[in-house]
Amino acid sequence: MDTPKIFESEYRFCLILWEHEPINSTELVRLCRDRLGWSKATTYTVIRRLAARGVIKNENAVVTSLISKETAQAAEIDELVEKTFQGSLPAFVAAFARREKLSEDDTAALQRMIEAYGEGER
Repeated sequence: MDTPKIFESEYRFCLILWEHEPINSTELVRLCRDRLGWSKATTYTVIRRLAARGVIKNENAVVTSLISKETAQAAEIDELVEKTFQGSLPAFVAAFARREKLSEDDTAALQRMIEAYGEGER
Protein backbone atom coordinates (compact mmCIF):
# COMPACT_ATOMS: atom_id res chain seq x y z
CA MET A 1 0.00 0.00 0.00
CA ASP A 2 1.34 3.42 -0.92
CA THR A 3 1.50 5.94 1.88
CA PRO A 4 -0.82 8.87 1.20
CA LYS A 5 0.91 12.22 0.63
CA ILE A 6 0.97 14.49 3.67
CA PHE A 7 1.59 18.11 2.77
CA GLU A 8 3.61 20.57 4.90
CA SER A 9 0.79 22.14 6.91
CA GLU A 10 -0.85 18.74 7.31
CA TYR A 11 2.42 17.35 8.61
CA ARG A 12 2.56 20.06 11.29
CA PHE A 13 -0.98 19.05 12.25
CA CYS A 14 0.06 15.38 12.34
CA LEU A 15 2.98 16.19 14.65
CA ILE A 16 0.46 17.50 17.17
CA LEU A 17 -1.78 14.48 16.66
CA TRP A 18 1.07 11.95 17.03
CA GLU A 19 2.11 13.64 20.27
CA HIS A 20 -1.38 13.52 21.82
CA GLU A 21 -3.35 10.70 20.21
CA PRO A 22 -5.94 9.49 20.73
CA ILE A 23 -7.36 12.95 21.21
CA ASN A 24 -10.79 14.49 21.33
CA SER A 25 -11.37 16.70 18.29
CA THR A 26 -12.30 19.68 20.48
CA GLU A 27 -8.95 19.44 22.27
CA LEU A 28 -7.19 19.02 18.91
CA VAL A 29 -8.86 22.23 17.68
CA ARG A 30 -7.55 24.04 20.78
CA LEU A 31 -4.00 22.73 20.26
CA CYS A 32 -4.04 23.70 16.57
CA ARG A 33 -5.25 27.18 17.48
CA ASP A 34 -2.52 27.57 20.12
CA ARG A 35 0.36 26.05 18.15
CA LEU A 36 -0.53 26.73 14.53
CA GLY A 37 -2.84 29.73 14.76
CA TRP A 38 -5.58 27.81 12.99
CA SER A 39 -9.30 28.46 13.25
CA LYS A 40 -11.75 25.74 14.20
CA ALA A 41 -12.90 25.54 10.58
CA THR A 42 -9.34 25.08 9.28
CA THR A 43 -8.65 22.28 11.75
CA TYR A 44 -11.86 20.44 10.87
CA THR A 45 -11.12 20.85 7.16
CA VAL A 46 -7.69 19.25 7.63
CA ILE A 47 -9.23 16.45 9.70
CA ARG A 48 -11.74 15.74 6.91
CA ARG A 49 -9.08 15.82 4.17
CA LEU A 50 -6.66 13.56 6.02
CA ALA A 51 -9.45 11.15 6.96
CA ALA A 52 -10.58 10.99 3.32
CA ARG A 53 -7.02 10.08 2.27
CA GLY A 54 -6.67 7.40 4.97
CA VAL A 55 -4.05 9.23 7.06
CA ILE A 56 -6.23 9.59 10.18
CA LYS A 57 -9.60 8.51 11.47
CA ASN A 58 -12.18 10.54 13.36
CA GLU A 59 -14.68 8.34 15.17
CA ASN A 60 -17.02 9.64 17.85
CA ALA A 61 -15.02 12.91 17.95
CA VAL A 62 -11.81 11.02 18.78
CA VAL A 63 -8.98 11.50 16.28
CA THR A 64 -6.23 8.91 15.82
CA SER A 65 -3.59 8.36 13.17
CA LEU A 66 -3.63 5.49 10.71
CA ILE A 67 -0.07 6.24 9.58
CA SER A 68 2.84 6.50 11.98
CA LYS A 69 5.27 9.39 12.05
CA GLU A 70 8.05 7.04 10.94
CA THR A 71 6.01 5.82 7.95
CA ALA A 72 5.22 9.40 6.91
CA GLN A 73 8.87 10.42 7.21
CA ALA A 74 10.05 7.39 5.21
CA ALA A 75 7.54 8.14 2.43
CA GLU A 76 8.71 11.76 2.26
CA ILE A 77 12.38 10.72 2.07
CA ASP A 78 11.58 8.12 -0.60
CA GLU A 79 9.81 10.77 -2.67
CA LEU A 80 12.69 13.24 -2.24
CA VAL A 81 15.34 10.69 -3.20
CA GLU A 82 13.35 9.51 -6.21
CA LYS A 83 12.48 13.00 -7.46
CA THR A 84 15.72 14.81 -6.76
CA PHE A 85 18.37 12.08 -6.96
CA GLN A 86 16.76 9.70 -9.48
CA GLY A 87 16.36 7.11 -6.71
CA SER A 88 20.05 7.07 -5.78
CA LEU A 89 20.50 6.90 -2.01
CA PRO A 90 24.31 7.32 -2.31
CA ALA A 91 23.77 10.54 -4.31
CA PHE A 92 21.39 11.80 -1.60
CA VAL A 93 23.84 11.02 1.21
CA ALA A 94 26.72 12.58 -0.75
CA ALA A 95 24.73 15.78 -1.30
CA PHE A 96 23.83 15.94 2.39
CA ALA A 97 27.41 15.27 3.49
CA ARG A 98 28.72 18.06 1.25
CA ARG A 99 26.41 20.57 2.99
CA GLU A 100 26.68 19.37 6.58
CA LYS A 101 29.89 18.53 8.41
CA LEU A 102 29.43 15.03 9.78
CA SER A 103 30.79 14.44 13.27
CA GLU A 104 32.75 11.30 14.11
CA ASP A 105 29.68 10.03 15.96
CA ASP A 106 27.48 10.66 12.91
CA THR A 107 29.95 8.90 10.64
CA ALA A 108 30.20 5.93 13.00
CA ALA A 109 26.40 5.70 13.32
CA LEU A 110 25.99 5.79 9.54
CA GLN A 111 28.64 3.10 9.14
CA ARG A 112 26.84 0.86 11.68
CA MET A 113 23.55 1.40 9.83
CA ILE A 114 25.12 0.52 6.49
CA GLU A 115 26.68 -2.63 7.94
CA ALA A 116 23.39 -3.64 9.57
CA TYR A 117 21.42 -3.15 6.34
CA GLY A 118 24.09 -5.04 4.41
CA GLU A 119 23.52 -7.97 6.77
CA GLY A 120 19.79 -7.85 6.12
CA GLU A 121 18.72 -6.11 9.32
CA ARG A 122 16.07 -3.40 9.35
